[in-house]
Amino acid sequence: MTILGATGSIGLNTLDVVRRHPDRFSVYALTAATRVDEMAALCREFRPALAVMADEQAAQLLAERLSNQPETRVLAGERGLCEVAADPAVNTVMAAIVGAAGLAPTLAAVDAGKRVLLANKEALVMSGQLFMDAVARSGAELLPIDSEHNAIFQCLPSGQVRDLPGAGVRRILLTASGGPFRSHTAEQLRTVTPAQACKHPNWSMGQKISVDSATLMNKGLELIEACWLFNTTPDCIEVHVHPESIIHSMVEYVDGSVLAQLGSPDMRTPIANGMAWPDRVEAGVDALDLFALGRFHFERPDPVRFPCLRLAAEAFARGGTAPTVLNAANEAAVAAFLEGHLCFADIPVIIERTMESLPVRPALDFDGIFAADREARAQALELIRQVRG
Repeated sequence: MTILGATGSIGLNTLDVVRRHPDRFSVYALTAATRVDEMAALCREFRPALAVMADEQAAQLLAERLSNQPETRVLAGERGLCEVAADPAVNTVMAAIVGAAGLAPTLAAVDAGKRVLLANKEALVMSGQLFMDAVARSGAELLPIDSEHNAIFQCLPSGQVRDLPGAGVRRILLTASGGPFRSHTAEQLRTVTPAQACKHPNWSMGQKISVDSATLMNKGLELIEACWLFNTTPDCIEVHVHPESIIHSMVEYVDGSVLAQLGSPDMRTPIANGMAWPDRVEAGVDALDLFALGRFHFERPDPVRFPCLRLAAEAFARGGTAPTVLNAANEAAVAAFLEGHLCFADIPVIIERTMESLPVRPALDFDGIFAADREARAQALELIRQVRG
């Protein structure tokens, strides 16, 4: 395996599954951004042939830390990331780099025909049709790792994942935890802090995805991702806020049957499912105690307090570069919020204004996608400066 984003939450959980099954899985390459200490510790344990840091300075520091481990060669930058994603020695790639930075190496894995365990939703959000065309062209095996998409995958017939009408599917019921602020008023949302936004009630996640969960943008990105993964439209997907995070998503069939995938809120379940599919392996996840839970709750998402879901659906409907602009503006706004430069409630404001200010262009190639991403980030940063006054 190559694990893109080894020091993040998904990467560490993937390595835990590897640790439990050394006879079945082995690590060929690990990558990280700048966390040298964490990466050095992982390299000492798993002894990969290659280690890649996105940052040149971090790569130099890692090489110094591993000077007595000659079997691990250290690379740097996007070229190194793409190299280990496409390496002939690898058959499975965990794509867990957060944000737009994960697109190029994930695409490299796809082009090389790997089994790609997709935890980077932004790759499909930014370049959905181009990405899926690349999968079809290369013969890569794309398996969803987001808990919701993996749940849907498990509830569909294996041969009809992209033929919902043929499978008799009426709609997909996409669940959302609602995040830590689902009961907050609009006024309260203006005063929440980054620390509060990153304290998810159920899941242990990185800062960016935790904030996305709090704004419901995470569910908006997942809505777009689901459309591409399962070859459908937002009209066939209904979002249900489910605070317990036990039902990870559901599929409703035309005969009235609703199939649901349940489990403890632990990412090792979908990770292990993707790694071993079509087999199943022990993942270290606690058994589900339904007696202790007692009951489940469901709510409709509030589009007034949490407009990001609407913005994502609008971006998908506009097509072209609109989802790329949505994602870039969100990444810029979330980063500004985490740095204390933007109010939480202004995150969707920045996203909507960025979308309104830039034209939608056809998504003809990946160069155009990356150009739209750069343009949207620059526009969002200018709008953030204006909001800050």
